[in-house]
Amino acid sequence: MRRFASWMPAQLRGVLLLALCLTVAGCGMGGEEKYPGERKPGDPAPSYGPPASVFGEGGLTIGGAEKPSDQTEGGGTGIGVNSFLWRASLDTVAFMPLVSADPFGGVIITDWYSPPQSPSERFKVNIYILGRALRADGLRASVFRQQQDTTAGWIDAPVASNTATDLENAILTRARQMRIAQLGQ
Repeated sequence: MRRFASWMPAQLRGVLLLALCLTVAGCGMGGEEKYPGERKPGDPAPSYGPPASVFGEGGLTIGGAEKPSDQTEGGGTGIGVNSFLWRASLDTVAFMPLVSADPFGGVIITDWYSPPQSPSERFKVNIYILGRALRADGLRASVFRQQQDTTAGWIDAPVASNTATDLENAILTRARQMRIAQLGQ
């Protein structure tokens, strides 16, 4: 053994020994032990069952509803925000190219889009879904506009004050339609 390990630095030997110990310790010796749960007053014997989860009684849920009320609220599709607002937002800006869509953070960012009617201007939209409830204050939209200048390239231009509000209202209307359609099924 001494001859085998003599060419290895001491630190590498220590790392390998630690890895070997952790591997052996992780294997277990003959099966899972079940430890008794908490004994409640009046119970004659401890109950042996599955251990409690660090994520709570139901464990960690990915891709499904945590409780039945989440599905009626529109938040039970495994995303961090209201699913009706999320899908309605994507439907509403489907004609624009997407740069980023984060369903857990509730952020949709589009790339610049030039309408065919006016190729000398372009628009960009950022949509923020702020919660799990289908409410008007759970959504924010920002609209940016640029115009093409022959000498300076693209320059920022003002956007009509009601453009972001109209976009939010279109998304909310679509989300309500989706919710009503789901409740009717």
